Amino acid sequence: MDDEEAEQQIKMFKIKKLIQMLQAARGNGTSMISLIIRPKDEISRAQRMLTEEYGTASNIKSRVNRLSVLSAITSTQERLKHYNRVPENGLVVYCGTMMTDEGKERKVTYDFEPFKPINTSLYLCDNKFHTEALQELLNDDKKYGFIIMDGHGCLYGTLSGNSRSIVHKFSVDLPKKHGKGGQSAQRFARLRMEKRHNYVRKCAEHAVQFFIDGPAAKPNVNGLVLAGSADFKVELAQSDLLDLRLKQIIVASVDVSYGGINGFNQAIELSADTLGNVKFLQEKKLITLYFDEISRDTGLYCFGVRDTMMALDMGAVERLIVFENLPCDRLVLERVGGQAIPTIKYLTAEQQEDQKHFVEEDKETGETHKMEVRERHNLVEWIAENYKNFGCQLDFVTDNSQEGSQFVRGFGGIGGIIRWQVDFDEFEEVEEIDDDDIDLDAFC
Repeated sequence: MDDEEAEQQIKMFKIKKLIQMLQAARGNGTSMISLIIRPKDEISRAQRMLTEEYGTASNIKSRVNRLSVLSAITSTQERLKHYNRVPENGLVVYCGTMMTDEGKERKVTYDFEPFKPINTSLYLCDNKFHTEALQELLNDDKKYGFIIMDGHGCLYGTLSGNSRSIVHKFSVDLPKKHGKGGQSAQRFARLRMEKRHNYVRKCAEHAVQFFIDGPAAKPNVNGLVLAGSADFKVELAQSDLLDLRLKQIIVASVDVSYGGINGFNQAIELSADTLGNVKFLQEKKLITLYFDEISRDTGLYCFGVRDTMMALDMGAVERLIVFENLPCDRLVLERVGGQAIPTIKYLTAEQQEDQKHFVEEDKETGETHKMEVRERHNLVEWIAENYKNFGCQLDFVTDNSQEGSQFVRGFGGIGGIIRWQVDFDEFEEVEEIDDDDIDLDAFC
């Protein structure tokens, strides 16, 4: 995974967490504003629209609701003043007054540029935030190339999300299996095989032209699907004529009943499951690599919150693997009224209700001291923000695959491939967390 893909993965994780929080938020009345401005739109147009909405909201009969809506609109207008123009990928603003778990009101405002263009305009004032457009951003929009070959011609197309396009197509006139007489069977067969070979060569050359941008470049598609109604696709896949860079990204080979555009549509339908599982397969491959280190007992692995965070602090982790819904917080604790060095603990929500985790014993005097929380962060979110400081590569996994579920249930949902062997038993236990106490079944 290159740096760009890693950054994209982190941004998608942050959007997922934001969506979960926004979806859970509820307000009194219609005082929660969801505003989306598409790329190349104008901030001034949104400001004018909000001014008109302010005038309309002034007529709301309920005084409490009216004041809440007017306050939310004013806050949104103030936030838009921070932008001279709409960012390249558009602008998303959520603003309003939400009810906390304690029954109190809390004003929140979020404004950000999405990690990819958002082609939706939205303004809604409701008792909840509307996140449907953000959910669509999380849909896999990787681009896949298609080559549809049959005895009449070849078509090249691409599929990205729900958008498909035809890149190029050409027709071919190949001889049938039987001649009309006047020439020997051997000569006819030789000419026929020669024309078929030239056809496959032409298809391979065009594939490089359309799916690779330059001599030393990587493919411009994330996967390649070969389709056809005869053996041409098999010949192309096995032929040395097809560029090795394209051979390595073939994700499916399907039989279709038609050629051309109809064959393209059928190939999309037949390969839908495979394309949908590409990320799934990448996850399986990563966790299988991790399990291989364990099965070979190389010592170049760690698992569980305690050992993994210890290895991370040492700079020993080369590839960090984290379950994206790991139920654990990172707490920075300090003595009440004391000057001792702050203590870092990793605790679940259930463990945080037990006060024994907030008491520290002085090893010299034997006295106990109460600890108070100075900082609290969700561990996965903290890792997403700080993993670069430890010189490691970060990969998020789910429990959708059998391997992923095994990693989450059996290895604590966090682990890594490390650069050198570490004897974790030699080190003092610096966290209070017991990995067996994490109730991962609730997230599986």
